Amino acid sequence: MKAQQFVVIGLGRFGSSLALELMAMGYEVLGIDHMEERVEEMSGQLTHAVMADATDEGIMRSLGVRNFDCGIVAIGDNMERSILAAILLKELGIKQVVAKAISILHGRALSKLGVDRVIFPERDMGIRVAHQLVTPHLLDYIEISKDYKIVELNVPSCMDGKSLSELNTRAKYGCSIIALNRKDGIIVAPTAHDHVSQGDIMVVIGSNESIEEFEDQAVNVEA
Repeated sequence: MKAQQFVVIGLGRFGSSLALELMAMGYEVLGIDHMEERVEEMSGQLTHAVMADATDEGIMRSLGVRNFDCGIVAIGDNMERSILAAILLKELGIKQVVAKAISILHGRALSKLGVDRVIFPERDMGIRVAHQLVTPHLLDYIEISKDYKIVELNVPSCMDGKSLSELNTRAKYGCSIIALNRKDGIIVAPTAHDHVSQGDIMVVIGSNESIEEFEDQAVNVEA
C-alpha cells in the first residue's frame, strides 16, 4: 500500500516540526519554503525539500503537488502568502488542505476559502498550558467540540488500587475512562474490573462540566 503523501508549505518552527513528525510516522513529505537556509536545514531529513514560491501555480504544478494526499500551509509570517498558497492548493485539487492561522481573522478567511481544517497552534497550546496550570494532574487536553473534550490525567493517590466500577465515573460525574496508559502497556476500553494505580494515566472523555467536576471532586482532592 502506497504511503500517504504530504506537502508542507513553510518550514519555520511549526512547519518543520510537523514535517519531521510525519516523516517519523513513516509518511512521505515534500517541504517547500522560499528561504534557502530553511530548505538546506531540512534537506536530507524530508523525502524532498525544495526552495520555491508556493504561490506560483506553474512551479507548484511542476512539483506535482496536486498528486499529494494532504497539503499543509504552515506559513506564519505572511497572511497574504498563506491565503494565496491555500487557494492554490484547493484549485490544484488536493484532497485535504490544512492551514495554520495566525489570528482569528486569518482563520475566518481560510475557512471561507474552503480550507478543510484551520489550526491555531499558539492559541491551542495556550489553552493546554492554562488547563495544566490549574489542574496539577492534567497531562494533556484535547477539545473535541466547544462542549466536549478528552483529557489525560495522572491517577492520584486517593484512587490507587480502585477498580473502575468503584470509581463509577459515568454515574457519578457523567464522564468515562476510555483508556489506561501503564508502564507495561495501554488498555483500550478498560472493563469495570480493571484497577487503576498511582502512576497510571487515565484517558477521560466527557462534557467540559462533567470532567471539571471529576477533576474537582475526585482528582484534585487527595484522600
